[in-house]
Amino acid sequence: MSHASYALAGPLQLASGLDILRLSLHVLAATIWVGGQFVLAGLLGTVRTMGEGAPKKIAQAFGRMSWPAYWLLIATGIWNYFAIDHQSASSSWNAAFGIKMLMVVLAGLGSYLHTKATTPRARGIYAGVASLASVAALVLGIAIAG
Repeated sequence: MSHASYALAGPLQLASGLDILRLSLHVLAATIWVGGQFVLAGLLGTVRTMGEGAPKKIAQAFGRMSWPAYWLLIATGIWNYFAIDHQSASSSWNAAFGIKMLMVVLAGLGSYLHTKATTPRARGIYAGVASLASVAALVLGIAIAG
């Protein structure tokens, strides 16, 4: 049911306190994980002017925030899955959900490989994979939310 359909079915209701907590934590973690990747990419040119070791230090500092956010996304994603009635989900919803889960894994794998890469080219490739998969997971998450 889309949000526009709610108005036709009756008055809109506020979410429960537990739903607010679950969804707020999920969105907050996504802002750090996905948004942080783009903020860091946007700052990289400036950070490079701060010295040879600066990009690595900034990346490590970001990792201290982004990895906990990633695992919070996983935890709240599982919580989200069990909080909804997915038994009556359409085949398109199930397909989008499956692709989203693949993108979540690919985002984490790309980010991990980025941290282990030893060449600028490999770091760039893995960062691209992580960013594209993260955005795809975000968009698919919005789509499956209804």
